[in-house]
Amino acid sequence: MAAPVSAPSSGAAPASVPIPQKPAAPVRPDFELAGPFIQGGVALGLAPSDALSLALDGRPVDIAADGRFLIGFGRDATASAELVARRADGSTIRRSLTVAPRAWRIENLNRLARQSRPSVEFERLRAPELAEINAARALVSDSQGWRQRFTWPATGRISGLFGSQRIYRGEPGAYHSGVDVARVTGTPFFAPADGVVILATNRPFTLEGYLLMIDHGMGLNSAFLHLSRIDVKPGDVVRQGQALGAIGATGRATGPHLHWSMKWRDERIDPLLLAGPMPQAAD
Repeated sequence: MAAPVSAPSSGAAPASVPIPQKPAAPVRPDFELAGPFIQGGVALGLAPSDALSLALDGRPVDIAADGRFLIGFGRDATASAELVARRADGSTIRRSLTVAPRAWRIENLNRLARQSRPSVEFERLRAPELAEINAARALVSDSQGWRQRFTWPATGRISGLFGSQRIYRGEPGAYHSGVDVARVTGTPFFAPADGVVILATNRPFTLEGYLLMIDHGMGLNSAFLHLSRIDVKPGDVVRQGQALGAIGATGRATGPHLHWSMKWRDERIDPLLLAGPMPQAAD
């Protein structure tokens, strides 16, 4: 017969249970980048693990807590750019970027002269409007909309392309700063990504009409012009797909449409590159 097994004494030490260790985050010795690097475009990236700061052509770039960042290239960006990360030990990591050019739609109007200088009255009205716009763009939010795949705020015929420009008797006019979507007045439009309202005008501006601006975080923002109605207010947090107001023809507009423009810091960005091809408009 087997010998009885005695119970452990009350003074015996309990068996130790191993504590699972959290796996160490993978070390990134270099940048991880996802383009495209193209005029009017934005690119996402991951900074080196020990990067303390980041700059694009000498201009500071924010780094999120998880190491992700966003950079943009303006309509007239040069063919090359340099991304520099400064590490904890004082050394730097540099990456040269090749920025692809684009063929912009240029219209030569040799029989028309460029519009004359704005009147004193226009400039008087315009100054406080520009001050409001610049103050709004200076606001910083913690929105994570910049991480999302952007959607079109309205569907319809694209009646104006980003970057297009008219040349009046050899003198270039300002290029078109956004994408125009032609729809009738009163058509609703929606948030292309999460964001925070940084400007919702209570009066039509001289050029933009009723103007709404949304900050998507990391220096990326959207502006919607010529609106007939705005349904949100400054400080509101909006979610992708949320109704924001209605399309109109206020301000300097030849007909009802939604003008959607975007900026990353001081660089103008082509919304079409973020939203992709225009989907079929709903009836």
